[in-house]
Formats: sequence, C-alpha cells, structure tokens
Amino acid sequence: MNQQPNEVGRKIVVGVAGGIAAYKACHVVRDLKEYGDEVRVVPTAAALNFVGAATFEALSGNPVSTTVFDAVEEVQHVRVGQEAEAIVVAPATADLMARVAAGRADDLLTATILVATCPVILAPAMHTEMWHNPATRANVATLRQRGIIVMEPAHGRLTGKDSGPGRLPEPSQIAELVRTVLDGQVPSYTWEGKKVLITAGGTQENIDPVRYVGNRSSGRQGYALAEIAAQRGAEVTLIVGNVDELPTPAGARVIRVVSTGDLAAAVATHAPEMDLVIMAAAVADFRPDTEATSKMKKGSDEDSLQTLRMVENPDILRTLVVDRAAGKLPASMVIVGFAAETGDDGHSALDLAVAKLARKGCDLLMCNEVGVGKVFGEKRNRGWLLARTGEPAQPTVVEIEDGSKQVVAAQILKAVDALTESADRAARS
Repeated sequence: MNQQPNEVGRKIVVGVAGGIAAYKACHVVRDLKEYGDEVRVVPTAAALNFVGAATFEALSGNPVSTTVFDAVEEVQHVRVGQEAEAIVVAPATADLMARVAAGRADDLLTATILVATCPVILAPAMHTEMWHNPATRANVATLRQRGIIVMEPAHGRLTGKDSGPGRLPEPSQIAELVRTVLDGQVPSYTWEGKKVLITAGGTQENIDPVRYVGNRSSGRQGYALAEIAAQRGAEVTLIVGNVDELPTPAGARVIRVVSTGDLAAAVATHAPEMDLVIMAAAVADFRPDTEATSKMKKGSDEDSLQTLRMVENPDILRTLVVDRAAGKLPASMVIVGFAAETGDDGHSALDLAVAKLARKGCDLLMCNEVGVGKVFGEKRNRGWLLARTGEPAQPTVVEIEDGSKQVVAAQILKAVDALTESADRAARS
C-alpha cells in the first residue's frame, strides 16, 4: 500500500446503520486499521441483521455494542464519543440521519454522535427516492449547518434493479476522506451552486491502431480534486483521459476522452458555464502528424517507426486564459493550471514553474517535481502552489508539504477561496 501509516493510531469510531450496504463497512474498518488507526465499531441493532457482531469484532479488535445499557459501569455511551478523534457512519441510512438531526440518543451510536466534539462524517446509502425526499434533504441541510460532514452519495446500482444517486461511496473513498479530515482539511459545504470543471489523467496520441504516445499520469490528483470539490457542494464535471482504475468521485459527472484534441473540444464545450476550471490533466504537448490506419512495421523507410514526425498540440490552458480576456468566458472564472517539472542543469522545477505561470497567465499553478517514483501513480503529492500577482515574474509561492492527494486537493481549493475572496474585496473597494 502506498500510504504512510500513523505511528500512533488515531481513535476512530465507525458507525454502521441498518442498510444493505453495511457489508462495505467491513472494508472501511480494514482500510483504517491497515493505516494504523484504532477502530471501534458501533452498529445499530438493525445493522447486525446484515453483518454480525463477531465480524466487526474480528476486524476491529474491539468489542461491539449497540445499546447504552452495555458497560454501564464505564459510562460507555459517553466515553466512546468523548475519546473519539473522528466518527464516520457508513452506511448512514435515512432513518439514522433523521435521528441524528433530531438529537436522538436512543442507542449507542446516536448517543456517541451526540456526545462527540470531534469531526463527524456521514456516508449516506439509500434509494434515490429517499435521498431526494424533502424530509431527507431538510435533515441533510440541518446536519451540514451543524458542522457534520454529509458525503454526497455515489450514482450506481442500488438494491434490486434500481440505479441512481444513493449508492454508498467506495470504502476507500470514505476512509480517505476520514484521513483528510483528521489531517486538518475539513471540506466545508460552501460551494453549493458553484460549477467546477476538472481535467484528469494523461492524454494519448495514436501512432497507429496499436501504439500511442503518452505519459505516466495516473489521474489521482484530478480525481482527488473532484472528490473534495463535490464534498464541498460543487457541481463537478470531470473530463478524464487515460487513468488507472479509480472509483468515480461521488456526485461528479464524468466525460471520457483519449487525445489532447478530444480534451480541448470537451473543455471548450463545457468551460463557458463554469466558475472554476482546474487543468490537472497531463496533456501531451505533441502528436504524430499522421495516424497510420494499420499497424506500422519495422523498417528503414521514412514512414516506419524509426521516424515519427510530430506536430504541436493546442495549448488548452493558455487558450482558456486568452478566451477569458476576450470575453468569451466569464470574467470571474478562476483558472488553475498544473506544471509537472523535473528541473534541468540550469533551473529548478520551481524556476520552470514560475516561468510557466507568467507564460500561461492562469490564476494559480500547482507545480509538482515529477520523475520515476515521484507523484505520477503515487497516492501522495507535494510541491509548490503559485499565485499570480501584479508582477508575473514574482508570484506568491506557498510550499505544499507532503500529504495525500486529497489533502493537497483541499489546500488547492482553499487557495481558490482565498483568491475569490480577495477579488471580491477589491471589487467592493
């Protein structure tokens, strides 16, 4: 696993409500335990109809209780919540959220949540009609106003033949959000109504039906940005090139492309309605000038694989900036670019990023120092976040320390907040 487990495990309560997705809580518990955290499972009585207490006890290494009348001498219904550093409920049913919103404390799980002063994360799972019901929507709004994090549910297959929003997010996504919150990056639900376009992964430029020119980008950082933006309430469109097998960010609309030309066309189609565009994709700068219609053979003639004539691809990031200046895109749109740099004999990766920010003209630029075993394909990231100021050659530079890509994503989105707030203040003055 490409993680950095905790030397001292953090105390996490995993609540489990009574829904068909309760079995996925087992994977959440295992993920957190493998990371080094101390996990206590607190199911509802209904949850034990789906997964037995023995399973949760074996996975967590701790006893399982459902009622406030167990371990009364230890005042368990208070102690568990007081000691927790985070509480995550997966799945959180409509009934469980209604009881939490009402301040109920009629079992150990709701009592634990009512006592807790630590972050509380609810991962909903229910049928689409339940999720959209006005009572559920009101409960979700109440919970979010109180500071409880209510994840956006995934879209997909539900119980029986039904499909739609209401599916539990993947266990790895839930566990990663818990870690992101524990690392101090809490996704506040303040972007409701904001439209965000994010690109992710690498583009591929076909040589022939078999071969292509590409890069090592995994798409993980773009997906992390989409996940955090969606959890902040944004309407997210994610344009995806070549990526690893990654779970779809809950609540995001995904558009799949192959080449840089495909990506440019998709961005041009969707950018005009966006408030924020983040170009996290690793875009191929060049493509073969022609694509062979059949597999190319080894040989010495100039049309063989020994000679590939390349032409430059469109600069999508620069085009966005130029179109915004020309009034083709909203003037208030924030544009964020990425720079994957290795440095050279005369310049550091940061030097090259400063030059790229001045050349591209975007508002923010995240610079990663890449290479074999660095960033591409990894679950962690680090680098520098550059903000354009009045002097292009002297941007504001903030070092982004090593952290999960979700933590890095949260910091990038906070920088977007700061930029937007600064622009609003300037407009009012």
